[in-house]
Amino acid sequence: MAYSLEGRLFEVCTCKVPCPCWVGADPDGTCTGVLAWQIETGTIETVDVSGLTFAALLRHTDNILNGNWRIAVYLDDKATSQQQEALLNAWTGKLGGPLADLAQLIGEVAGVEQAPIALDMTEDGATLRIGQVVEADTELLRGPTGKRIKLHDSVFSTIPGDPAYRGRSKMYRVQARKYGFTVKDLPNHNSTQTRFRYTG
Repeated sequence: MAYSLEGRLFEVCTCKVPCPCWVGADPDGTCTGVLAWQIETGTIETVDVSGLTFAALLRHTDNILNGNWRIAVYLDDKATSQQQEALLNAWTGKLGGPLADLAQLIGEVAGVEQAPIALDMTEDGATLRIGQVVEADTELLRGPTGKRIKLHDSVFSTIPGDPAYRGRSKMYRVQARKYGFTVKDLPNHNSTQTRFRYTG
């Protein structure tokens, strides 16, 4: 087994609520989003990566299943050089498994850099800060009984087998002009919280 990773995943993007990409539909125009994987426990080829966060900005204009994503990668600034290499090997698909399936959708990597990443997820919502580049504050949506709204068995998923809890942004900003990513303050758009378990 090349890797075993478990933790929490956060997503926010410029699509409306709920994001059509999850059900295999086309995005609401150009989708610019950020994904952040907060690894609670994990090893990659014997390297312990517990407590680290891996994040990626992404943009696509076509159906998400067609790939051709343009991404910029942000590695947790707490990661050592060995941990950085391990994270990149896993998330670029070199080690196979479900992360390789995800990596096949990437068309271009605009850049890779380290940055401080602060992700706080609760049962009510989440906040994410990636250096001076990404700032997001979201809330989870609830149904008439007060339970969190969740999506199961969707056509597209970054967390096979786990439910995706649906939310919306209270605030979402991106300032990564050098990589071609900019989102002005954008409330009331898609967000997602869930757990992930990857083995490969």
